[in-house]
Amino acid sequence: MPAEHALLVVMATFEPLDLQQWPRREWFEHYLDRCPTYYSMTVDLDITNLRAAVDASGRKTYPTQIWALATVVNRHPEFRMALDDQGNPGVWDVVDPAFTVFNPDRETFAGISARYTPDFDAFHSEAAELLSEYRNASTLFPQGAPRPRNVFDISSIPWTRFTGFTLTIAPGWAHLAPIFTIGKFYEQEGRTMMPLALQIHHAAADGYHSTRLVEELRQIIADPDWVNC
Repeated sequence: MPAEHALLVVMATFEPLDLQQWPRREWFEHYLDRCPTYYSMTVDLDITNLRAAVDASGRKTYPTQIWALATVVNRHPEFRMALDDQGNPGVWDVVDPAFTVFNPDRETFAGISARYTPDFDAFHSEAAELLSEYRNASTLFPQGAPRPRNVFDISSIPWTRFTGFTLTIAPGWAHLAPIFTIGKFYEQEGRTMMPLALQIHHAAADGYHSTRLVEELRQIIADPDWVNC
């Protein structure tokens, strides 16, 4: 990686929640223990402006999508939640995107992660290099195991458009981080659209929080001046 794009390696900090003062404690405990619940949402995003900006800049689409998702996720503590080793909830000060890279020869994918930074140029450089480095990976986690704990997942299914996508997560596995799945672009009335599926643990976030995240994502991709910065 060029020196000017090198990222400062800083360990993420996990801050336990004060349950006595936390407004969502009752909802958290209900959906974590008494009625464990995940929910899925699939939305269509207008990426016309973003796609044009990416094409004009010579950037790569997938790292750009990843950065946009990571940026809105990191704005909100409910999407940076996790449990510590004792099962107590807390919030990471920053979460990094973990994402898939497909190996067409093996018809398998690898899961890799990149450190998030609000500097799009720096992030794009690192993510693009990682995608190139691990595109022929033959293992699930080629960067080594265990994965960093402060990650959330993004995957891409660029071969098909979908109107619904749901992951089945085993009961009892309290995966509080959001999971995103990107679908194939399609054209609609002169606009380029992209399906995006969200898998959310109800203990961490309600429909209000997920809708806010989606609307902020719509805003950031509708005004993609940051692509050329």
